Amino acid sequence: MRQLLATLGFVLFTTQASALGVSDLTNTEASGGLKEALTQGVGKAVSSLGAADGFLGNKEVKIPLPSSLKKIEKGMKLMGMGKQSDELILKMNRAAEAAVPEAKTLLVDSIKKMSVADAKAILTGPQDAATQYFKKTTSTQMAEKFLPIVEKATANVQLAESYNKYAEMGSKFGVVKKEDANINQYVTKKALDGVYLMIAKEEAAIRKDPVGQASSLLKKVFGALGK
Repeated sequence: MRQLLATLGFVLFTTQASALGVSDLTNTEASGGLKEALTQGVGKAVSSLGAADGFLGNKEVKIPLPSSLKKIEKGMKLMGMGKQSDELILKMNRAAEAAVPEAKTLLVDSIKKMSVADAKAILTGPQDAATQYFKKTTSTQMAEKFLPIVEKATANVQLAESYNKYAEMGSKFGVVKKEDANINQYVTKKALDGVYLMIAKEEAAIRKDPVGQASSLLKKVFGALGK
């Protein structure tokens, strides 16, 4: 994603260098290259998170136990339930890794539907403009795709079943956060958060150092902007 989200920063850099405003770009220049770059970037991001340990091995997106369950994790281990705790953490992260590939089609479709106005808004918008665009256009559908995969991955995990039973009751009394009341919905939300977090980090890095991050492909695609 780093290589291809470089589009955002590189266009801004070349625009400033040549005193050419985004409003002066043709439709093709404003959206064509950006769409191509983001499409390739989505593939790389999904491949990274969807690989073995894509979540479990990345401390920035690794899914921990829900806060209400994490509070008693130490006590569980003292009572010999440490294996159940570890199993649930493993299953939750494996579920996220299995679900993430479903995001690619939705993200690519969102890029295809991106209008010229959307592209220009991303290029001239805030530091996380591309990330916010993806959140707005894909989060609902992505959650719908992720949930059944997560449910399958956590099925028959004893601790998950027990947690769901008591967390639902706890939610009614305000003891457990509503978003944490079901392990599958919790994992689905965390998986989405992980996807958007990685996109946001890459977008920020590219905007901060557009010249250093720009690839030869991007220079070729947007070279005309400096002419």
